[in-house]
Amino acid sequence: MRQPPSIDAYGGGGFRVSGERREGSLLIIGDVASAWPVRAMDELTLEHLQPALERPGVVEFVLLGTGAVQALPPRAIRDALAAARIGLEFMDTATAARLYNVLASDGRRLAAALIAI
Repeated sequence: MRQPPSIDAYGGGGFRVSGERREGSLLIIGDVASAWPVRAMDELTLEHLQPALERPGVVEFVLLGTGAVQALPPRAIRDALAAARIGLEFMDTATAARLYNVLASDGRRLAAALIAI
């Protein structure tokens, strides 16, 4: 696996990932950063996290950036991740983006699902 991408900046409706501006929300699994269609927590469904659920050996937990403020993810998502033995940490996106860089550089096996602010 290659080096995980870094989140260099966030805000203005997107992120700068490894030097490249990306508009909208972001899903990072391993060394791949992809556009993620979730714009707000009330849109989040289990289907949006399916790529992480399909990679249980690659993803030990999901770091969820919930937008401008911290919000509790829906119970269905919490229960499905727990059943798959995948942890969940959730916080506002700014905090999650900063924490992602620390955890990724430590070699943690995580997925970062970050709602753009």
